[in-house]
Amino acid sequence: MQTATPARKVTRPRADALRNRERIVAAAREMFVEDGPDVPFDEIARRAGVGNATVYRNFPDRDALVREVVCSVMDRTAEAAERALAETGDAFAALERFVHTAADERISALCPMVCGTFDKNHPDLEAARERVERLVEEVMRRAREAGRLRPDVGVGDLLVVVAQLSRPPAGTDCLRGDRFVHRHLQLFLDGLRAPARSVLCGTAVTVEELRRP
Repeated sequence: MQTATPARKVTRPRADALRNRERIVAAAREMFVEDGPDVPFDEIARRAGVGNATVYRNFPDRDALVREVVCSVMDRTAEAAERALAETGDAFAALERFVHTAADERISALCPMVCGTFDKNHPDLEAARERVERLVEEVMRRAREAGRLRPDVGVGDLLVVVAQLSRPPAGTDCLRGDRFVHRHLQLFLDGLRAPARSVLCGTAVTVEELRRP
């Protein structure tokens, strides 16, 4: 008589292990924004409230940690837009939520690290970036079809301006810049509304243009 083969037990990360990983990523994000990507792991561990071994167990090298921080930031900005679209059905409101969340996540301070610290073509990073780009493209398309978004702007236009307006001016830090970043981003968003009040020079900027060397 044949006996049933026992099902393979799938090992899942413990809840406390997941919480530790999230704390490490949150602490690293804060410190990368404040001091750049070369912050010692010891200091990140101290801020996260975990031991050094826990940091290295989750992230064997700096590239892995920086990549996880950038991917998590892009995921959260995308999720903010998705929630806004699901809750209101208003594509322009979803676009506004994406822009303001991207500023809160310090995306302008973190994204330059993609070029300077690790492989920008890593599959995880590519997947997170493509998710954001697809979502923003879809949200902009819906807003345009609803007559809410001017027709002469592209995804590249949006990403460039968000990066520029959410970056603190030279000589100031991120925290002091907070008080005017969202004000200026809202001015930009109001300029995206249809009907357009001016004619833009040139053509809409695409994501492909931004990626060109």
